Amino acid sequence: MDPVRFLLELAPLAGEEARGDYVGSRLLGARRDGLGNVWAGEGRVLLLAHLDTVLPPAPPRRVGERLYGPGVGDNTGGVAVLLSLPEIPGVVRGFTVGEEGLGNLKGARALVAALSPQVVVAVDGYLPGVVDRAVGSVRFRVRFLGPGGHAWGDRGSPNPVFALAEGLSSLHALFRQEGGASLNASALQGGQAVNAIPKEASALLEIRALEASRLASLFARAREVLEAAAQEHRVELDLEVLGERPAGLTASEALREAARRALAAVGEKPLFQAGSTDAAAALERGVPALALGVYRGGGAHTEEEWVLPQSLWEGRKALLSFLWALGVG
Repeated sequence: MDPVRFLLELAPLAGEEARGDYVGSRLLGARRDGLGNVWAGEGRVLLLAHLDTVLPPAPPRRVGERLYGPGVGDNTGGVAVLLSLPEIPGVVRGFTVGEEGLGNLKGARALVAALSPQVVVAVDGYLPGVVDRAVGSVRFRVRFLGPGGHAWGDRGSPNPVFALAEGLSSLHALFRQEGGASLNASALQGGQAVNAIPKEASALLEIRALEASRLASLFARAREVLEAAAQEHRVELDLEVLGERPAGLTASEALREAARRALAAVGEKPLFQAGSTDAAAALERGVPALALGVYRGGGAHTEEEWVLPQSLWEGRKALLSFLWALGVG
């Protein structure tokens, strides 16, 4: 049950289905649902490691003691550590789909609903990080729509690209003044030819905040900013919410104490922090939860992501110590 071997074998595998097949073939008594989640075991404690990655995985390359490659840590490292654990009475090992991108926690939400655990632990992130607070988010697509036309013959006609640009610029200015919140924009699209006025311009947007009320307020203000940009440029606005994640404290003091004891087993003190993990799926159902980091690395969500492979043994020890502190294992 070597987590480093699992890491090396998992790292090049692309896609939730392939990764789920790998995990299922090595997990005694594995079950799989229609979404692609894989799990085994029974009990009150549900451990979750998400199978998906932000960027397409690639065979990792070794540079000194480090392994580099997109997705090699987040969350291939977490999957490898969780898969390396033995069967433990009272513990379910779950491997989820849909944590990253627009997955909207669909895998974790489905498993928490189906298995009704008393405790949820996301196996995800860097040692000695412990996520005990969920960062909430709203992810949405904005589309500005106009009539289109010839760049010269229809000059002066509404141009959705300018509306999008102004809307994004105004949002950026708004969020520069907002501590404890964030705005991201990506996947910008608009037009096909340099001499044609586009009929549509679009972008994917994400707002994050630590409190649910603030998240709702910021989303409402963002909508107003985008509507004003559309009105100014005489185009239509279409806004579609693609995913929402809850915000708030997730962990009980008993879970925090278990995390302290777990990290002490590897000579560390927990770094309690806010984050967006599968543990948020438990928050919605009132189940105590946290996320426990199980490897050392950096560069998450980039092509240059890296891990120290031997640190997975530390993470494995910390995770087992955490379960012992909870009275299982």
